[in-house]
Amino acid sequence: MPVRWSNAVNKRQVTLWPFRSLPRRGFAAIILMAFTLITVPLYGLLGTVFLWGMLPFVLAAVAGLWWALEHTYKTAETLEQLTITPEETVLVHQPRKGAVKEWRCNTYWVRSELYRSEGPVANYVTLSGNGREVEIGRFLSEDERKQLFNDLNFALDEMKQGLEPDA
Repeated sequence: MPVRWSNAVNKRQVTLWPFRSLPRRGFAAIILMAFTLITVPLYGLLGTVFLWGMLPFVLAAVAGLWWALEHTYKTAETLEQLTITPEETVLVHQPRKGAVKEWRCNTYWVRSELYRSEGPVANYVTLSGNGREVEIGRFLSEDERKQLFNDLNFALDEMKQGLEPDA
């Protein structure tokens, strides 16, 4: 799961990022395999003029595959970091392009919400407080968002207990 929790005294922090199922070594292997398999039909054309007519299309197909895979790596550079302390909750969203977005709220007023089917994705998780509602972990899978919601509730409850006076 592309989620990392860190626990310190009076501080819970979670870092979220999109999952990448293809590592860089696999990326190189796919490109090499595609190039090798696409050039197999061209071996019969070696020494003919037709080879030069087909070669640009083969190279364009490999270049298109490389571009598409590289594009998925770049779009997965999104990062979200949520820090929960007894006093304040801070969510920082760092998109690949554009400005960093930050949301702050007093932890006592923060509420997490799970929209099972009403959101843009199934099991849509939001945090609300300070007059705003912000999404968290939209790029996670459905099961990961459910787990995130449970973990968020646990962490928020734990930090809020530190705010209540002892009886």
